[in-house]
Amino acid sequence: MSAIINKLKATFAVAILSATFSTLAQDKIMVGVDTAFVPFEFKQGDKYVGFDIDLWDAIAKKIHVSYELHPMDFSGLIPGLQARNLDVAMAGITITDARKKVVDFSDGYYNADLLMAVKSSDTSITKFSDLAGKRVGLKQGTAAASFMKAKYKANYVEFPNIDNAYLDLQAGNLDAVVHDSPNVLYYVKTAGDGKVKSTGETDSILPQQYGFAMQKNSSLTPKVNAALKDLRADGTYNKIYVKWFNKQPK
Repeated sequence: MSAIINKLKATFAVAILSATFSTLAQDKIMVGVDTAFVPFEFKQGDKYVGFDIDLWDAIAKKIHVSYELHPMDFSGLIPGLQARNLDVAMAGITITDARKKVVDFSDGYYNADLLMAVKSSDTSITKFSDLAGKRVGLKQGTAAASFMKAKYKANYVEFPNIDNAYLDLQAGNLDAVVHDSPNVLYYVKTAGDGKVKSTGETDSILPQQYGFAMQKNSSLTPKVNAALKDLRADGTYNKIYVKWFNKQPK
């Protein structure tokens, strides 16, 4: 009889352990990230850093989930969510009506508009309408690329990685690069090294909002929104914002 009881105890213990590991496995989520979007997400040494990285980490702590970052091209993020290979995607993803049809978005967490990067010596491009007939670099698959192609005529060249567009600009193969304003400003301040400037600040282009993207009807969506609200209320959001942009959020 004792042997049977011991066997039942062992079976029960295995079942408990199995359930525990299963729960832990379910709590670890896969987060897709395009790590070529400074200062939101990029690789520094052997670590991924940036505004999005810090903000997501704070959210994950709030909602008590562990996660694994999965670096990939921007164009693969939304399809990755649709195929359920990813639970969350982040890369300064603009919230659009078209994207909301296929994925969930968190509440907006960053307002950004578009800017142009041009050679410092270039005085011919000061507003977006000046791009007519120019060779202009865009990042493939972005809301910025869709917006520019629909609104302004130019000879567009699309790149999977915006860094390559900036390199082509410096090499003289492009007349301008159009991208989200924080990325353009960061490039001008760092790798632009005085050879590249930003322009187009006075154009009235509607601001965009970034959101964390999730699978359609994800159970994570309300949790992430609640965490974002808490992080704004307790000052954590502001601290992260100031760390990366050296100013208070609007």
